[in-house]
Amino acid sequence: MTGCQKLETHEIEPSKKRKWLTKKRLKLKRKREKSKRKDANKKDPRRIRPKGLKKKQNFPTAEARIKYKIEKAKLKEAMLVEKLKKYEVPEVQGPMVKPEELTGEERFYVKKMAQKKSNYVPIGRRGIFGGVILNMHLHWKKHETVKVICKPCKPGQVHEYARELERLSGGVAIQVIGNDTIVFYRGKNYVQPEVMSPIDTLSKKKALEKSKYEQSLETVRRFIAISEKELELYYRHVALYGNPQTRNADLELIFSKEERVCSSDHCDVSEDFSGMEVDSDYEFDSNEREFTEDETDSDVEEESNCQVDLEDGEEEFEVPKYPA
Repeated sequence: MTGCQKLETHEIEPSKKRKWLTKKRLKLKRKREKSKRKDANKKDPRRIRPKGLKKKQNFPTAEARIKYKIEKAKLKEAMLVEKLKKYEVPEVQGPMVKPEELTGEERFYVKKMAQKKSNYVPIGRRGIFGGVILNMHLHWKKHETVKVICKPCKPGQVHEYARELERLSGGVAIQVIGNDTIVFYRGKNYVQPEVMSPIDTLSKKKALEKSKYEQSLETVRRFIAISEKELELYYRHVALYGNPQTRNADLELIFSKEERVCSSDHCDVSEDFSGMEVDSDYEFDSNEREFTEDETDSDVEEESNCQVDLEDGEEEFEVPKYPA
């Protein structure tokens, strides 16, 4: 067919309608983000407190204030313990796998091999969860050993992690380096399991929530211990020096008595002076002679210029002049 015309093709530009956010869409986007943050903050353990409005209270004594703080902290502690019960995972019941026994030479060889390699699995604030075991199995696919590094690790917690990881992964803990590193060996007859994340472990999200509650619980318990110590010190202070409120009242009473005594003495003195009578016969003579500077100087000069009449046979004595 010679008379057929070719169809023309035109490229259609994509719509620019939603390319830029309008003012309304930007507001809606920010509103959605704000609602997400609010939902996330509701689960934050720092917001957990006993129900009811927060009231500002005035306490009569320091003892009442400390006791109120301890009582409130213990309520929060009980609430956190209840929350943590949701994250407890029961251990899977089944036959226990015995760890492989290695000779001294084999252990030495595995340690040297682990030192040369740099592959590792980190354990952070979430602790041990399914992702850690999964990463260990993925490392064991190509390497015989793997290092597990626990960064926020308390003293003595490394050995607990080592026992737990041995149970969950089926590997052998060869060496504990310092307070934060464990070397694991996969075993001689290692076979990668089909399910590499054990059932009796938490997910990544739940492990983070659990770590937040645990951190909050630890802080609350530390606060309770400090408050109880403060209360004990207060009782000791009262036993030694007495109640500060009664002592202040006694001091105020003493000061008030002293002020009364002082005021009464002042009144008596003023009365004594007011009762004195001035002698009317005594008159101050304003014409009494007063010495001036000129007169005193002239008197001194006259005394210095006066000559003493010497008797016969007496020699005149000159007064030595010393330098000024």
